[in-house]
Amino acid sequence: MQLFLSNNASSFVLSVLFVVNGYISTKHKFQPLFIMTYKKGKFSFLSLVLFLLSINSVLAVEIKTTIDRNPININESFQIIFTATESPDDDPDFSPLVSNFEILNQTHRSNSSWINGQSTKSIQWIVNVMAKRVGKLKIPAIAFGDDFSLPATVTIKKSAIKNTGKTDELYIEVEVSSETPYVQSQVLYTLRLYRRVQISQASLNEPELDNAVIEKMGEDKNYNTDVNGIPYVITERKYAIFPQKSGVTTIKPLVLTAEVVSNTRPRFNGFFNRPATKTRRVTSKAVTLNVLAAPESFSGKQWIPAEHLYLEQKWSGDTSKMKVGEPLTRTLTILAKGTTVSQLPELHSDININQLKTYPDQPILKEKKQVDGIIAFREEKIAYIPSKSGNYTLPAIEIPWFNTQTKKMEIARIPEQTITATGSASSLANPAVTDATIQVDAVKPTTVVQIVENKLWMWISFFLSIGWLITVVFFLSKLKPKQQEQPVIIKELQLSDTVKALKQACTENNQSAAKDALLAWGKIKYNDTNLSTIASHCEARLRDEIHLLNQNLYANQSEPWQGKKLFQTFTENSAREKVAKKTNSALEPLYKT
Repeated sequence: MQLFLSNNASSFVLSVLFVVNGYISTKHKFQPLFIMTYKKGKFSFLSLVLFLLSINSVLAVEIKTTIDRNPININESFQIIFTATESPDDDPDFSPLVSNFEILNQTHRSNSSWINGQSTKSIQWIVNVMAKRVGKLKIPAIAFGDDFSLPATVTIKKSAIKNTGKTDELYIEVEVSSETPYVQSQVLYTLRLYRRVQISQASLNEPELDNAVIEKMGEDKNYNTDVNGIPYVITERKYAIFPQKSGVTTIKPLVLTAEVVSNTRPRFNGFFNRPATKTRRVTSKAVTLNVLAAPESFSGKQWIPAEHLYLEQKWSGDTSKMKVGEPLTRTLTILAKGTTVSQLPELHSDININQLKTYPDQPILKEKKQVDGIIAFREEKIAYIPSKSGNYTLPAIEIPWFNTQTKKMEIARIPEQTITATGSASSLANPAVTDATIQVDAVKPTTVVQIVENKLWMWISFFLSIGWLITVVFFLSKLKPKQQEQPVIIKELQLSDTVKALKQACTENNQSAAKDALLAWGKIKYNDTNLSTIASHCEARLRDEIHLLNQNLYANQSEPWQGKKLFQTFTENSAREKVAKKTNSALEPLYKT
């Protein structure tokens, strides 16, 4: 085990060792330090040393090592990024990298933020390097004073032999991860701009594909490479494309228009003279995809193509010790790589279990864009409240999905779950009444008890009369607000009916029914009867989907409409509104999970 000590911690340990060593040397006549044991107190000095060193190892700053991409061609530059959340002991020493890599340049940056009363800090050292040989090369631990970074490994490949004979100073190459993808599955589209000239005011169009969802993946990457012995700077950009219709289709060529800075000097030198430029336009090749339909062997109700899919559940408490009348929250989570969040299914189904009430919350929907594709996330929370003690069985949850790597259907499953509720409100109250009755009966002599009872009932009647009068006044004062609240309840019920109608229409891909449901919803919620004005009240993604529906309804040759994305954005819009209301409200929730 290797331990890294900061200067202050090392000084502290050495001081302790010196003091204890002096004491031991005096009492035990210079016995060896690390094998001596103080027998009277049953104390091992070696244990003390190891304890102090283990404390110090926890105090060491953790420095992570990452690579901007992997694998990498032999003649391409790449970045090694060292990240820490607090300042290390000293500046880094990158000299151990020289044995495997040529260091081109290095930069340093830091970022601090204060969120919800907590301070976060990120410090990065970015080293731009080029590998000296092919193979799996180790990035050793780098010393930051007495702190060290974590080691890593990078794979360096041989450069693909290019027979194109290209010596252009500016050109574009594109490639896709698969030319025969399945419908709605992910296709990674990578473009690389090669240049050996300086350019300015460049514009590049986005990839276009009919009947497809296209998402840009993160920031552009820049690195160096050699093509036919000529050095180039490469700008790399990635997109995730999800074709929504099977058949042969083509990704249109990309067009770059840029001002190329000329090497010729201006005729008159001066401070205000601009460098001479010439306009260049370069075009990539078109890419043809043969999009495959869902295979007949897939038996799931909903088509979900993905590279990986993970399903799990968590409970807020012990499912075998639920309390009657108290909520227990179940959290269902689905993670899928290589698909969009709109393709993830609902996890909670309406089940009718006698004496068990369910209260589902709005789902949490997220997407994370990584270098190798999109990861979609859906989380649902459901509160269960039993009204009677006993066992309740929740059915199994099964999500059939298609693995685009193995070309086979798989099933993500949560097995059948039994929860047990104990206790009862009536059983807790009755014993106290019974005990009180027994005690009263035990002290009843005869007439004295009757007199006491008569006086007791008189006072009880008096206080009940006063309580009745107070109750009447209270209800009279609250009568008007209650009458005002009734329309609010009716409005919420009407909105709920329109949402159900919209969900049904989107599930059946019935655009006319979806329009009618949206108009009914907008009339109740915003008092508007036009799709365009209703859309203006919504957030951007839902607004775009409503406009798309409106255009498709009145187009001369409308394409088959898919309602999944409309209802997905509608659900997200409702969830954001609910979060905003919770943030602005000072009321506590009915229960906490």
